[in-house]
Amino acid sequence: MDKTLARKVFSCIDNTTLNATDNEQSVADFCRHTLEMSASGGSVAAVCVYPRFVDVAAKVLQGSGIKVASVAGAFPHGQLPLELKVAEVQYAVRQGADEVDIVINRGAMLAGDEETVVSEVRAMKQVCDGRTLKVIIETCDLPSPTLVARAAQLAIDGGADFIKTSTGKGAAGATPENAEIMLRVIAENVKIKKKMVGFKAAGGISNPEEAIAYAIMAEKIMGVDYVNNQTFRIGASRLTNKLYSLLTF
Repeated sequence: MDKTLARKVFSCIDNTTLNATDNEQSVADFCRHTLEMSASGGSVAAVCVYPRFVDVAAKVLQGSGIKVASVAGAFPHGQLPLELKVAEVQYAVRQGADEVDIVINRGAMLAGDEETVVSEVRAMKQVCDGRTLKVIIETCDLPSPTLVARAAQLAIDGGADFIKTSTGKGAAGATPENAEIMLRVIAENVKIKKKMVGFKAAGGISNPEEAIAYAIMAEKIMGVDYVNNQTFRIGASRLTNKLYSLLTF
């Protein structure tokens, strides 16, 4: 294992707890454990939680440099009226979220209603108040490479700062095939529109070797400088402790 690259990957992790059993105590403990790793040199990029726990995470992580990310926009299915999705994004921001992870409207995508897909992303971006917006494609719901590529582009058109593979709650998570499609869409936007967008692989990434493979792919397509926590993320829960124990910083 290339430990230099592995350390870069660790610094790009969104350490995630999105469980039905989460509560204030468990989220606070999760954040404290994340801080303990950081104290010995293993600092992740962010901690990702449900909106109701953003204030808990923000208090524990205050001053650490670790961002607080919140899922929102009717995660993971997106099946709420737009005004309620927007309200949830606003709530997460008011509670102290630095970053917001939303989902695209896959029903509209499959129906060919591209305007709804773009306009919903744009509406949620507008209330982010300068926070980083990560837009989840949920590739397992899109049955062709063409749809994955198109959904990625629509998310970017709507104002995504990052495009993300998966919620981790669907039938499947990240795959190398879909990651490559999304990274090539980003590369094309940089080439033609001069617009840089981040990439986040998430869903089922539990082994360090898998995470490092996504970083190698991103470097190959976007360049070595792309793998940093401003433009590259790995959504993880089980991975974090495994990678930390291998690195021992």
